[in-house]
Amino acid sequence: MKPTLVLKMGQQLTMTPQLQQAIRLLQLSSLDLQQEVQEALEANPMLEMADEGDDDHGGSASDQADSDDAPAVSIPEPVEMDAIDQHSQAAEEGNWNEQIPSDLPVDTQWEDIYQTSASSLPSQDDDDWDFTSRTGTGETLQSHLEWQLNLIPLSPTDQLIALSIIDAINADGYLEESLEDILASIDPELEVELDEVEMVLHRIQQFEPVGVGARDLSECLQLQLRQLPADTPLLEQAQKVVRDHLSLLGSRDFSQLMRRTRLKEDQLGRVIALIQTLNPRPGSEIASGEPEYVIPDVIVRRDSNRWIVELNQESVPKVRVNSHYASMVRRADSSQDNTYLRNNLQEARWFIKSLQSRNETLMKVATQIVEHQREFLEYGEEAMKPLVLHDIAEAVGMHESTISRVTTQKFMHTPRGIFELKYFFSSHVGTSEGGEFSSTAIRALIKKLIATENPKKPLSDSKIAGLLEEQGIDVARRTIAKYRESLNIAPSSERKRIV
Repeated sequence: MKPTLVLKMGQQLTMTPQLQQAIRLLQLSSLDLQQEVQEALEANPMLEMADEGDDDHGGSASDQADSDDAPAVSIPEPVEMDAIDQHSQAAEEGNWNEQIPSDLPVDTQWEDIYQTSASSLPSQDDDDWDFTSRTGTGETLQSHLEWQLNLIPLSPTDQLIALSIIDAINADGYLEESLEDILASIDPELEVELDEVEMVLHRIQQFEPVGVGARDLSECLQLQLRQLPADTPLLEQAQKVVRDHLSLLGSRDFSQLMRRTRLKEDQLGRVIALIQTLNPRPGSEIASGEPEYVIPDVIVRRDSNRWIVELNQESVPKVRVNSHYASMVRRADSSQDNTYLRNNLQEARWFIKSLQSRNETLMKVATQIVEHQREFLEYGEEAMKPLVLHDIAEAVGMHESTISRVTTQKFMHTPRGIFELKYFFSSHVGTSEGGEFSSTAIRALIKKLIATENPKKPLSDSKIAGLLEEQGIDVARRTIAKYRESLNIAPSSERKRIV
């Protein structure tokens, strides 16, 4: 067989390092972006953080070094959308390429410096700076119990038993291991008896928070009831319910519960109200870590009859090219030092351009989201419209994967709260009139119906589906159950209560 030459034509997409960098920055959250910028500042001497309040956008030495292709670095201007006559014009007239200059000086600054950067930390000479309080973790339940343990007189053996018990208590405050297992973990040479372990457990159960160290829910509630004043109304009846009939209370079998306890309906209602004041997870009262704060990337505000979309300037780093180092770059010089400076200058331009591209893309997507979900901003969750990634991708002329990256871990501050951009995307359910209804709006309607239901006769999933059908929304019972569970709402059998 003679060898033959076959020619095939094909296409291959190759991502340049610049494109890879732009995509990576695009999908970063605000905190991750700040860290990425800090690493770039440490690795590239051409980059620097601009001084706060420095608004000089004029020419500099960096422009003179290479003014032919200086990248643009600026924050997109806020977008105003008139609620009356600009609703249909945003997609047609919102051309960002015209609003954002394509050629600006290389050292153009950001609008604001990111306040949580390492450079913003106070010096050691600052008397008001408390490193422990700013960087330390919150108190754990175990440390809180050990602190109380040191305040009571115990023998060394009992203290060792107490530490073993505390280590076996979970974050909710319950003792996960049996007393036999705790006894087996103690050194046999100490000759500890099971009664002694139980005695130490009773001592720990007197610690704060009340109810800690319980082995089950019934014991936890009993410990809390014992701490109440003796003259508390219906205290004995409440203790009997949590001790002997907790399963009936959990299943909401009030008729059987009244027969067993010989309580009238109004008395049982007061007993249940007393039990509901108790904490089934006492360990949750002790903080286990520092709270996590969300920094919004986009701010949406109402101005008269217009919605204005703008980037959060505090979440955008203020980066520019170092003019001193840029002035040292010489075009015709091929020395090692000049090559190093020239390469870093080019990387700095790429990095700044990628940051700018990130801001532009984020503004485009956020503007279209606000345009599509204007009714949600004005009327609430029940007015949420169905929205998928394809709708925004088609409006801004980008791929769906790009929209997915933009909307991940990006947050929008609105008059109704702070939401992740992905929150505004939801599937749709058909209506009897041939329209579409957002799943988020359906969840809001379910929540509203359950909030106004008769507590003695709660709405079942089938009944909710029937009520929505009367409004022209065709939703199956199993779909109602799925949405209800996603809202952490119990079924109708568990929502029944005595008024």
